[in-house]
Amino acid sequence: TSADLAVATQPVEDGCGACRRCIDNCPTEAIVAPGVIDANKCLAWLLQKPGVFDRNFRVALGDRIYGCDDCQEVCPPTVRFEKKSAGSNVTISSKEPKAWVSVAKILTSDDASLLAEFGVWYIADRDPKWLRRNALIILGNIGDASNGTVIDLMKRYLRHPDAMLRAHAVWAAARLGLNYLIDKNEVDELVQAELAVLPSVK
Repeated sequence: TSADLAVATQPVEDGCGACRRCIDNCPTEAIVAPGVIDANKCLAWLLQKPGVFDRNFRVALGDRIYGCDDCQEVCPPTVRFEKKSAGSNVTISSKEPKAWVSVAKILTSDDASLLAEFGVWYIADRDPKWLRRNALIILGNIGDASNGTVIDLMKRYLRHPDAMLRAHAVWAAARLGLNYLIDKNEVDELVQAELAVLPSVK
């Protein structure tokens, strides 16, 4: 823009004081100091980052499929603003907000359907593979090992042609105690790395 903008002459006041709510409530301890975030520990970033999802934070992911607002949800100014705005009918998206997302749907839908459904999200390289990777971690965290759909999804992804997805399926299967489904003779390096450090059953 070429508009003349007023220059701030005073620094923004620190409104946090002695409050540590965001620091104490971050599930991965990503807020390492007041106002300082280690992005490599932040679930919101890890969910969007391509590549292998850091094993150290997979359990902490819980059932989050996109983003993490734990720090915002406990921040007093944010809480006050939400209460003030509770009566608003304005939505960010033109589509109706959805209360939940089906992990099974993400893991069974084709690329075009996933981009049509979740294309408003940031997806690295516009590749739905990363949504599926995240969904596999969630499946390992909250799935029921006795559920037929869960078992079928595990079988499908443990034999998936994409090694990245097979690797995360190995982790999920081990979390669910479905080790008998895992091919111990896997030759891909990504999958071998997962086999070397299988997680304990949840």
